[in-house]
Amino acid sequence: MAAQASLPALIRKKRDGEQLEEEEIQSFVRAVTAGTAQEGQIGAMLMAIRLRGMAAGETLALTRAMAASGRALAWPPAWRGLLVDKHSTGGVGDKVSLALAPALAACGGKVPMISGRGLGHTGGTLDKLEAIPGFRVAQSPEEMLSILERVGCCIVGQSEELAPADRVLYGLRDVTATVDSLPLVTASILSKKAAERLSALVLDVKFGSAALCPTEESARELARSLVAVGERLGVRTAAVLSRMEQPLGRCVGSALEVLEALECLGGGGPPDLRELVTTLGGLLLWRCGLAGAAEQGQGRLARALDDGSALGAFEAMLGAQGVPPATARRLCTGTPAQRRQLLGQASVREELRAPGGGWVQGVQALPLAHVLHELGAGRARAGDPVNPRVGAELLVAVGQHLREGEPWLRLHHDGGLAEASRQALQAALRLGPHPPGPSPPLVAETILPSAEPEPGRCERP
Repeated sequence: MAAQASLPALIRKKRDGEQLEEEEIQSFVRAVTAGTAQEGQIGAMLMAIRLRGMAAGETLALTRAMAASGRALAWPPAWRGLLVDKHSTGGVGDKVSLALAPALAACGGKVPMISGRGLGHTGGTLDKLEAIPGFRVAQSPEEMLSILERVGCCIVGQSEELAPADRVLYGLRDVTATVDSLPLVTASILSKKAAERLSALVLDVKFGSAALCPTEESARELARSLVAVGERLGVRTAAVLSRMEQPLGRCVGSALEVLEALECLGGGGPPDLRELVTTLGGLLLWRCGLAGAAEQGQGRLARALDDGSALGAFEAMLGAQGVPPATARRLCTGTPAQRRQLLGQASVREELRAPGGGWVQGVQALPLAHVLHELGAGRARAGDPVNPRVGAELLVAVGQHLREGEPWLRLHHDGGLAEASRQALQAALRLGPHPPGPSPPLVAETILPSAEPEPGRCERP
């Protein structure tokens, strides 16, 4: 039966709660890729999957079919076991990739990091890098190979040749309210990683009010699905569950996050950012055999941040991806003022002051991200422009005592802050009459495969 003619039957089968065979899933993905499936049919299948779910075998088959819908990257045999990457489910102020990729390269890894753009309240790694004059995120597979040979890492956008079925499904998930479907999230993330031909992968699955997963339990369920499917694809996979109630680090907004990532690459920066970079990187170095244990990997990552080798790899990556050498050099070795001048600054920089006195209990990330989004830091639809100069700097930390009228947030924008938005920002600052108790750990849990293989250099079957 032709793929197009069978689609209503496949939709009906999933709608009624039955499992799809691997050949049926392949038929659906072929129709999506070839453009023979109507948008209504794709949307109906997405909703059926969202409502009925998928068994583990179905999710694996969907991931494989999406990965096979396009080209797979090819690497030299000598790199076998060294190809590593990381994926985050998205948060506020999450600039981990900017520091992690070059740090891993400095430790001997090969990092073909395929990243995305921001959509909604979450920021995108590609948008942050494009705040740097000249940085080019579009790189062909051949260009990626050349950059990895010379530098050890690259951060690029998804090529049209890699997992094209995912681009179609991803574009329709938002408008069909199926973004939070566990099998669809799993297949979307891992189909691209499978096409990268990775040796090891670590996933940062965030939970909390500003995350895709609202609860730790829902994040654990997604992480287990990702780890299980990743392992079945031949990639050594691990995941961490990290909290996303407050912004990661002190800065939110493309240009400001680049500046903060540079601090981390220079051995400084906020402690929570450094912790997540070294935790994720340590797991990756262990999973691919470049470290004997995750703790040893963390130490190795920390040394790369402290001794300048990670910053050197970042500078080399900038040059390899289009940034003029003088610009890359100035950005990586210049003073904070020189760096800010190079990236550009918003026309308005204003400080919000505490509406009352008390102890800082926290700063809610979601309302902060929503206001910055309205000011131009994010996009409502794919293709919308982003203003890289818009952002915010937290001037306070949890446990700090504030007096009424003291500044707690510095806002960078080009005008247009409404009074309702100002009030929403003030409401994001949570003050209490007493010092807060101990903060819960940033990383709540590490998820490893249920049948843990012996550590060592990992090779794809």
